[in-house]
Amino acid sequence: MKIAHICLSDYYLDDRAYQENELVEAHLDQGHEVLVIASTQVLDNDKRRRYLLPGRYRNGQGVEVIRLPYRPWMPRVLAKSLRSHPGVYRLLDEFAPDVILFHGMCGWELVNVSQYKKDHPEVRFYVDTHTDFINSARGFVSKWGLHFLYYRTIVHWCLPWIDKILYISQLTGKFAREFYGVPESKLEFFPLGGRPVSNDEYDSLRRNTRQEQGLKEDHILFVQSGKQTRQKKLIRTLEIFSKNPDPRFRFIIVGSLLEEIREQAQALIDSDERVRFLGWKTPDEIKALLCGADVYLQPGSQSATMQTSLCCRCAPVLEDIEGHGIYTENNGWLVDSEDDLASVLTEISSGTVDLSRMRDASEKLAREHLDYAVLARRLTDEPLKPLPTA
Repeated sequence: MKIAHICLSDYYLDDRAYQENELVEAHLDQGHEVLVIASTQVLDNDKRRRYLLPGRYRNGQGVEVIRLPYRPWMPRVLAKSLRSHPGVYRLLDEFAPDVILFHGMCGWELVNVSQYKKDHPEVRFYVDTHTDFINSARGFVSKWGLHFLYYRTIVHWCLPWIDKILYISQLTGKFAREFYGVPESKLEFFPLGGRPVSNDEYDSLRRNTRQEQGLKEDHILFVQSGKQTRQKKLIRTLEIFSKNPDPRFRFIIVGSLLEEIREQAQALIDSDERVRFLGWKTPDEIKALLCGADVYLQPGSQSATMQTSLCCRCAPVLEDIEGHGIYTENNGWLVDSEDDLASVLTEISSGTVDLSRMRDASEKLAREHLDYAVLARRLTDEPLKPLPTA
């Protein structure tokens, strides 16, 4: 099939492991012809916005990428919010896709893609959304001006021609349903995914990682990753960890310590010889660490690394927020307080839980519902059974 990924309402960064890249690569691996239509706006390694030149090229995976400028008459400060680009309909007409996935439903070009679908009703047209009240619509102008009056109006114009709006979490589904007014019949859960590791790769990475970290067979490794802010609750985790003296416990932190917690966090890390802070690691290094780990800790906020941890067979400990329950039903824990997290550590220390069985359950969940190969096929084949949302 011919599949067009439209990345004009979000960032498409070459050679990364974000959802856009993974789905594009999965479709390519499955033998489809893939086109990416993207804006010139990208993020650098420090998450700062910058702009590439418009043009057409093939990326490292051999996928054709067309980067479109904003409308030339539009000031850039306005253009990056309105998201209008010349030539989108013409490019779709030239490519003649069987499937279109519009990444991020906030932007003017949804209108032009919907017009293409109206003119070619046989095309499957999906839109995904990552927008919720945690990451968007937080100020008055953004919420009521940009999202409610502009983006919401566009979505309602286009709804008759959109087959499904795919939301990545319960919070994004709630935002689409309650704030944008998208009817339930148009919504479908489509989680962020990962790449489950094979048995051979898992065994090799686990063995090598645990050797590198000086871990014995009975050691229990916890990992917390990402940019550590107050919302990630690392300070609380370190304090609770220090109160459980189990000599088998080991705790590795990867990522960065933000200024707001750095001094206190570093003091807690230095005071417990079972804890190590390793700084930033590459995606491959994080994958190796997670394969070597037993438990992935995310007691505060959200992170895409959670899905990676399940693909690496970790038992997750996640903050008890809407949507996390489906990732911990038989294989992990939800925590909402210091007592909750302390109880989890006590359970693990006492041996009342079977971590090996929980890791197996994480692998099963990842293979059935989070594998990007499975998610990619949901867009091209007859719909597979969605991940339960209860």
